[in-house]
Amino acid sequence: MIAALAFGLLVGGLLGLVGGGGSILAVPVLVYGMGMPLAAAIPSSLVVVGASSAVAVLPRIRHGLNWRLALIIGVTGGITAYGGSAVNRVLDQKTLLLVFAAIMIAAGVRMFMSSKSGTGDCYSREGSVRWRRCLPKAVAIGVVVGFLTGLLGVGGGFLIVPALALVLGLPMTLAIGTSLVIIVINSVGGFISHLGNLEFDWSVTAAFAVAAMAASLLAGRVGRSLPEKLLKRGFAVLVLLVAVYVAFQALTG
Repeated sequence: MIAALAFGLLVGGLLGLVGGGGSILAVPVLVYGMGMPLAAAIPSSLVVVGASSAVAVLPRIRHGLNWRLALIIGVTGGITAYGGSAVNRVLDQKTLLLVFAAIMIAAGVRMFMSSKSGTGDCYSREGSVRWRRCLPKAVAIGVVVGFLTGLLGVGGGFLIVPALALVLGLPMTLAIGTSLVIIVINSVGGFISHLGNLEFDWSVTAAFAVAAMAASLLAGRVGRSLPEKLLKRGFAVLVLLVAVYVAFQALTG
């Protein structure tokens, strides 16, 4: 139980700092840190990620997110999460963990690359969304992220934030808040898609989730005073290290 609390603080802290990313660590932490089988770790991670993201978004509800984009991407992703969970039941654990490690490496490398947000053709400098240009892209983002949510048990924040900032052109502060809402929706959809084959320890999951919720709220406040570049690169290093460990375990285990 102590381990669940400690790992929950880590995952929730990352979610609160960068609006995503804690979810990419939840599955390997539950599998290797808590000893859960992958089939139990995926729905457990969705509970943890969804709950902590819901708490982390509270300070941003009024001015830190775009509700329409969040609902479009989130609902689309919630539907396609069923397809991802169906594929999850077909593939073996080794294949899933290797796919997970590959996505983590791609996300970590992307974190190191500098980019400007708020300059795309979807989001105008006046602060309005150009829906004719954005709607197809928003739906496409929802399809991809939702599928990965069901397949790998991740909320998708590590993909949503750069997609919102780079593809749709949202300012980073708006992308983080919007991402948290999408993560909540995707996590709920992904969890429901696993209800037919649900088996995990509720006490461990609850302890993990409570710690993550508390950490995400506190980290969200601290993160406002830290340089964005420092947060991104520090998180990138952590993701790459975990990806290497997951790949090693999958290949040798």
